[in-house]
Amino acid sequence: MNMNGFESQQRQEPLKRRWQEITSVPNLSQFPRPTSSLPNFMTKPITFPGFEDDDLVSTMIPPVTVVLEGRSICQRISLQKHANYHSLAKALRQMFVDGGSDSGGSTASSASESVSDHDLDLTNAVPGHLIAYEDIESDLLLAGDLNWKDFVRVAKRIRILPAKGNSRKRTGGAA
Repeated sequence: MNMNGFESQQRQEPLKRRWQEITSVPNLSQFPRPTSSLPNFMTKPITFPGFEDDDLVSTMIPPVTVVLEGRSICQRISLQKHANYHSLAKALRQMFVDGGSDSGGSTASSASESVSDHDLDLTNAVPGHLIAYEDIESDLLLAGDLNWKDFVRVAKRIRILPAKGNSRKRTGGAA
C-alpha cells in the first residue's frame, strides 16, 4: 500500500510543477506600460481597413430608389453626392417638379416659381407631398428626422407620398 501512495506522490510532483509554471504570472516589467490608464485596446477605436473615414464609407453606399406615389417609373439618387437635406430637396424638386414635364399638373410650375432656393426644404420640395423613407428594417419614416449622415446610412428607398389622401371618386350620380 505504501508503494501505491509513494508512486502516486511521485506522479503528482511533476504535474504540480507543470501547473505552477502554467499558472504563474509572467514578469510584466519587460513590457512597456501604456501612458494612459486605459487598456491599449480602448485608446483607439477598432476599425476595419479602408473604413476609417465616414466619408469613405458613404461613398460605398449604393443609390436609393425614389418612388413618387402614383407613377409607375421610379428614379434613383445617390445620397452621398448630397451634403445635406437642403441639397436633397433641391434634387427632388429638379427631378419631379422643375424637370418633370410629365407631372400632369399646372401647379408644379407655379409652385416652383413661388419657392426660392433659399426657402426650399423637404416640406416644400414636391408641392402637396411628404418626403418619407424606408430604412434598412423596412420601416417608413419621415425624412429629416435623423442627422444627415445617419439618414444616408439607413435609407434604402425614398417615397414621396401625397400629403392628403386622394378623395374617392364617386361612381354614381351627377357632379
